[in-house]
Amino acid sequence: MTGSTPPWKRRSLRQGADQGPSDGPHRARDDERGSSETGASLEPVADRADLPAPTDTTRTPTPVARRRAAAVRDRAREGARKGGSRARAGLAYLTDRIIENAPRVPVRDLATLRRQFPGLGPEELADKLVTGAASATATVGAGVGAAAMLPVPPAMPTELAAEITGVAAIELKLIAELHEVYGLRPPGNLKERSTAYLNSWSGERGIDVKKPSTVSGALNSQMKQQLRQQIMKRTIRDLPNLMPFLVGAAVGAVMNRRDTRKLAERIRKDLRKTQVPWGELSQLPALETPADPLQLEK
Repeated sequence: MTGSTPPWKRRSLRQGADQGPSDGPHRARDDERGSSETGASLEPVADRADLPAPTDTTRTPTPVARRRAAAVRDRAREGARKGGSRARAGLAYLTDRIIENAPRVPVRDLATLRRQFPGLGPEELADKLVTGAASATATVGAGVGAAAMLPVPPAMPTELAAEITGVAAIELKLIAELHEVYGLRPPGNLKERSTAYLNSWSGERGIDVKKPSTVSGALNSQMKQQLRQQIMKRTIRDLPNLMPFLVGAAVGAVMNRRDTRKLAERIRKDLRKTQVPWGELSQLPALETPADPLQLEK
């Protein structure tokens, strides 16, 4: 019949296909769009009751990762422990060096100072001493800063230790001579006076010779602890001196000059409270000369 579809071109109904009414567009059957039964679900996998729930092994690191993390933590703790031990050993070494050098610091007594600076009073003479010491410590700081330009990083701790011990010796000399100028020489022999000056340097205060109980001529654990704290403070302040390209030299010179002046001002403030005028001083014996005096910057 004209316009009819040949039998071989007609679509046969497959089993499971939708055989509902032809209510699709243009009265076409919807069997081409698949079965009308429920298909795949779009709900999250975690909420699916038909799938196994995730276990703890999927949420926590594997045993290998845990072992690696533990090993990293152990190495970090060990490195921190060794670093702390080396720092303590370095502080102890510097403390011992400064204690050994203290009796070797050459100190001029009042008579010698008045001969070298004639016509000056106590304050003018003290100003001269502070200016000279500040210039000397600035020279030491500049030298260490200049050494930081050299391509020898392993030598930097040595340079820093040399600066701290050199500056300490210059400032110990300044403290001892300021006590001479203000008529407040501590009692005792060379070693005992050196210990008293060490105590003054570490505490940044003058010695009150009118109170013998406050003048310590023996090195005890408390004094050594105070010395270590002072050395640590100086070490932290001196770290910028290791900056390269001569920046460290300028920084070291400025910081050392400033620190020496600040220390001297604290010492002089204490000494002025108990100062003995030169006219009231009894004739003091000349100071002992160290057997092996240090060569200090001038």
